Amino acid sequence: MQSHDTPEPPAPHVAPGFVGRREELATLHTLLDADGPRVMHIYGIAGIGKSRLLDVFVSLARSQGATIVKLDCRSVEPTIEGFMRELCKALGGRIGNLDKATARLGELGARVILVLDTYEVYRLMDTWLRQTWVPALPDNVRLLCLGRERPLAAWRTSPEGRFCAMAVGPLVEAEASSLLIRAGVPAKAAARVAHATHGHPLALQLAASAYAERPDLSFEEVSLQQVLEELTDMFLADAGDPVTRRALEASTVVRRVTVSLLRALLPDLAPRDVYDRLRGLPFVDQAEDGLLIHDAVREAIAHSLRARDPSAFIGHQKAAWQQLIEEAHAAGRAELWRYTADMLYLIENPVVREAFFPTGTQRLAVEPATADDDAAIVSIIECREKSGAAAHLCRWWRRRPDTFVVVRGRDERVLGLCCRFVGARVEPGWLGDDPITAEWCSHQEKNPIPEGQQALFCRRWLSLAEGEAPSEVQAAIWLDLKRTYMELRPALRRVYLTVNDLATYAPVATRLGFEVLEGQEQVLDGITFYSAVLDFGPGSVDGWLAGLAAEELGIERAPVLDAEARELVVDGSRIALTPLEFGVIKYMSDRRGKAVSRTDLLRNVWDTNYFGGSNVVDTVVRSLRRKLGPCAKQMETVAGIGYRLR
Repeated sequence: MQSHDTPEPPAPHVAPGFVGRREELATLHTLLDADGPRVMHIYGIAGIGKSRLLDVFVSLARSQGATIVKLDCRSVEPTIEGFMRELCKALGGRIGNLDKATARLGELGARVILVLDTYEVYRLMDTWLRQTWVPALPDNVRLLCLGRERPLAAWRTSPEGRFCAMAVGPLVEAEASSLLIRAGVPAKAAARVAHATHGHPLALQLAASAYAERPDLSFEEVSLQQVLEELTDMFLADAGDPVTRRALEASTVVRRVTVSLLRALLPDLAPRDVYDRLRGLPFVDQAEDGLLIHDAVREAIAHSLRARDPSAFIGHQKAAWQQLIEEAHAAGRAELWRYTADMLYLIENPVVREAFFPTGTQRLAVEPATADDDAAIVSIIECREKSGAAAHLCRWWRRRPDTFVVVRGRDERVLGLCCRFVGARVEPGWLGDDPITAEWCSHQEKNPIPEGQQALFCRRWLSLAEGEAPSEVQAAIWLDLKRTYMELRPALRRVYLTVNDLATYAPVATRLGFEVLEGQEQVLDGITFYSAVLDFGPGSVDGWLAGLAAEELGIERAPVLDAEARELVVDGSRIALTPLEFGVIKYMSDRRGKAVSRTDLLRNVWDTNYFGGSNVVDTVVRSLRRKLGPCAKQMETVAGIGYRLR
């Protein structure tokens, strides 16, 4: 981190009710200096006071002539297109493209600060921002990121330099006591509460509100989370009426609160009135796309509701899912990310949640490979693959280096790699030269992708230390793949990948919807390469996520068979059926819930008494499952018999 002279922060009385944080404000103030940091990351746990600190700094910066442009990352799709859309909106409307928007930023004044708040949810875009966008910023523009997680070490070694990171910690007890006294808590009680709340600003705020009604407020020596839960319960019991409390509990199951969601969650209440009640709570913020309950409070209340009344908790989740599905169908491309994020919030499957919003600190950066990485990439390939497999992967590196990304450690050393690309954007002959991608192309020929949709080929990921095995490198690569998912949707229909260790990955992959391509294995150098495919269905990534949420919540997403049109209707999309596909699903639909043998299907659909080992039924069922997409699991395999449609 580059050192700077630390000036005294401006006037000490910066805002009513704001105490302490002089050092933090002084550090933020360096963003206004000509030779100050170009990028600054502010990080700290939920409720520690980052937003309040930002508000005070923004007021001070504007008073000194700076222009502030703020984006809340919770509402910004993690793609270049999504970032450009929200940035242009913040700058006043249609600007054209990202280059013009970036130039426009530089025209706003002598010092312009772009703030990315809630940055921890925007990790999918971290590499692009660091490598591409920040270096292109005009000299008078600074980037300020606020989030829960420590920034990647790669920021400190980026070519632009002039980087600063600052952790925001709790208030010292004297400052915490001062804050409570200003809120009307007597000095003696303030000292006791400040100690019990560990100087956590949100806990102090709730304690001050609860103390107004409960002067006998006291705490034992418990954890901060327990303090927050107890304070939240006290505040709601004393300051919130039953309607508001009920609405707050229901709202903790969703990422954001809207009038339409409240109508679905609490159909017996007036949604606009409930919305206004929630908006008046001290831990609820008004955002562009709804109300946001402070994370720490929301988590405490949700945990309590789930433990106390699990059926009510799940009931609220189901109601929210149904409402989000209906709204997402009508959402335009620009609004789709909000519903994607909403659906992700309902999914508790840790494999999915961690893939998009990791809870741990990500230490490794995933970046596009460069010519300087040649020796490291070839070394990893030759170290982790035998000669035949290595030759095919090295050929991809020579022919299409743009399809490779590398994983870098703290010292900039290349620790791993991944080769991935859209199959349709690669020379067909090159796909045929590689036995792995040739199998994927063969599968696509037998099972065509609808026009206008595409497949992502994840040709190989490798770590220098662990190969393809689960590791920190592999986790970083999978996170980067989710960014690619977001970029390609809603046109992304399938993902193909290959692994050697099928036993390790199969349990996770099958839970996410991957299907192993049986009979399409390739043996290279005596090692078997298994292929698997995930068909997202007609709803692309968003339909897949909706299906995962529905499965967790026990929601039956039964497809509708339009017998007259001979089409399936899945999530509002119509899918044409071949005569045999229609015959199979019609026969099974008429016997929904019952096991149907292959013999019965051959006799009644194919009109034959053939009893041999033909796999024609299995082939049609596989095709139907692909067309069912997120509903595919409703067509179950009944061991030793045949199939059943749930």
